[in-house]
Amino acid sequence: MAETTAELEARLLRPAGPERFDPAELEGLPEPVRRHLAQAIAPGTPLYRSARLRMRGRIKVGRWLPFRARQVLSPRDGFVWTARAAGMIAGGDRYLDGAGAVRWRLAGLVTVAAGDGPDVSRSAAGRAGAEGIWLPTALLPRFGVRWSAPAPDPEGFGEPRGGAPMDRVTAAFAVGETPVELELRLDEAGRAVALAFDRWAAGEFFRYRITELDPVGPPAAGSG
Repeated sequence: MAETTAELEARLLRPAGPERFDPAELEGLPEPVRRHLAQAIAPGTPLYRSARLRMRGRIKVGRWLPFRARQVLSPRDGFVWTARAAGMIAGGDRYLDGAGAVRWRLAGLVTVAAGDGPDVSRSAAGRAGAEGIWLPTALLPRFGVRWSAPAPDPEGFGEPRGGAPMDRVTAAFAVGETPVELELRLDEAGRAVALAFDRWAAGEFFRYRITELDPVGPPAAGSG
């Protein structure tokens, strides 16, 4: 029997452990990387590994339509994203257990988009990793993420015209068996202002803004 969406989501919820973030663990990293992670994670923050999100925006299902969605995200493991567009088209995108899938149906009856297989899986794994920028604790070096700071590239993406080159940092890790490399451009405060990564897919898929982000904290005392 196929798992329900709730069951798939539950398998991606990774409670944070009892440890907390200490900026001392950033020692030895390149300065731009330290600056980025230090501004993104406050001292004492639980080491979140998964989160629940809600978002809204516009999605391209044949044509651009308004949508609302919820998502469970564990950047190193995958995501389950469930959306409804224009009130009549429902479906989503997911990556779990090394496999990605896309399904959209009209009124629950007519399939309007569907996909799976190796290319879809690699694309979905790339998305899972890239969305780690919303949960920076999951991208700390302690979790196997390799950070570096290549030299500034004035011809690269995200550079302001006529302005000084921005710092460029990369985060490399694997989602399942898929290698992922994120390239971030940082402003002077270390905030990410642009992100690029390979997703094995052509064209823009959706535009959105996050309306809720609820990291999964440590289990409550006495639970389990």
